[in-house]
Amino acid sequence: MDSSTKVGFINAFRQRTKTAALRVIKLYQSLPQTGEAQVVGKQLLRSATSVAANYRAVCRARSAKEQYAKLCVCVEEADESQLWLEILREADIVPVDKLAGLEHEYLEIVSVLEKARNTHKGKE
Repeated sequence: MDSSTKVGFINAFRQRTKTAALRVIKLYQSLPQTGEAQVVGKQLLRSATSVAANYRAVCRARSAKEQYAKLCVCVEEADESQLWLEILREADIVPVDKLAGLEHEYLEIVSVLEKARNTHKGKE
């Protein structure tokens, strides 16, 4: 991949994580006002926004080690986001059809981040 293609991908993925976080915010705003929905929703809100924030940090890392560490955090937070989405679905807090797109999006985000992390690790 040439450098302009890589920069384009990085910028697009940065926007993708931000857009996913915004989708989670909208989902959170629509959750029932029950205790369990709010607790799980806040956990999802924290992890999803953390993915976007930490990916931005990956793009601004001062060293390869810092970049790798932030990538690791991104993978963990994206995977955690998947967990909270699954819990919302399996606890029947949110209908399956309302979560399907977000669940798929976080599956893909985890996949991209894991690949980036593994590629980065191979360079060390």
